[in-house]
Amino acid sequence: MPTNRLPAARSFRWIGLGVLLAGSLLALSGCSQISYLWQAAAGQSELLTRARPIPDVIADPATPAELRRQLTLIQDVRRYASETLGLPDNATFTGYSDLKRPFLVWNVFAAPPLSGTLRTYCFPIAGCVPYRGYFSQAAADSEAARLRAQGDDVSVGGVSAYSTLGRFSDPIPSTLLRGGDETLIRTVIHELAHQVVYVQNDTAFNESFAVAVETAGAQRYAAARGLPVPDQTVARTRAAQINELLLGTRTRLAELYASGLPDAQKRTRKADILNETRQQYADLKASWNGYSGYDGWFADTPNGLNNALLGSVAAYADHVPAFLALLARHGGDFPAFYTAVKGCAALPQSERLACLDPAP
Repeated sequence: MPTNRLPAARSFRWIGLGVLLAGSLLALSGCSQISYLWQAAAGQSELLTRARPIPDVIADPATPAELRRQLTLIQDVRRYASETLGLPDNATFTGYSDLKRPFLVWNVFAAPPLSGTLRTYCFPIAGCVPYRGYFSQAAADSEAARLRAQGDDVSVGGVSAYSTLGRFSDPIPSTLLRGGDETLIRTVIHELAHQVVYVQNDTAFNESFAVAVETAGAQRYAAARGLPVPDQTVARTRAAQINELLLGTRTRLAELYASGLPDAQKRTRKADILNETRQQYADLKASWNGYSGYDGWFADTPNGLNNALLGSVAAYADHVPAFLALLARHGGDFPAFYTAVKGCAALPQSERLACLDPAP
């Protein structure tokens, strides 16, 4: 898989496993599980041991001017997030780690060939999540090959940053700096939001909440600093168009999988729907003046358009409108919004979405 498969505007960011899981090794059994957690612990350890305080990096005469500028921006966003958006004021993102690789982690997503539901993996502390993260691309590709051999749809995505939910002083990884200023701003806000609300075993709720906070928070930060409105940038417009296309495809496939057709017919119709989506993407791309950053998502390859990719995108986008509407009902008051979300988070999973958008 090419390491630049994910466009900068849509790099995945997920809850980190790292030492969160390594601390629970003794509670687990099975050599493969222990091996997996040890690689996660080693990767998290590397991230932490490479960290230098951001002020020291900025003050270092050997620091390139562009890196100094990016880290200064991160410091400003970090302060704004705590002072204005009500996000935690702690040691998160006060350090910087130069990892000298394109991504921090590679996440592997899998789904059955006739289902849009991602397979989940359960761990102590972090709960159940719809992926496994690897600090080596080779290890991620090996796991992907194993899952494909079992018949699953599989998608491997590069991760630019993740959160340990405030349990460790997460530094800014160098992998995050490849995506531009807007990505830096949104990611700092997004990862801090995970420290405010995190519900075990409900990735869609957690990620949609964090995306809603990053969306509204980045808009407010841009307005305060006289920057372009984030959701009106070319990158965000393209991302919104891609989300709409992929979520629509996922809905069509869900209806197909739930139908009473024989599996052979479902597979044929699935291929037709995916090909129709690829054509829609080609038509959309024609209006982008040659931009090809999403080509890997729509390629007719084992790692391209499939149930696993669609499920991973849906985890970010499915409930964002409901969270943004809840924020609007609280007049844009972030602390009041957080309190309301925490109330919904305390409910059984079957009741959370109704809590976000209660019937009149």
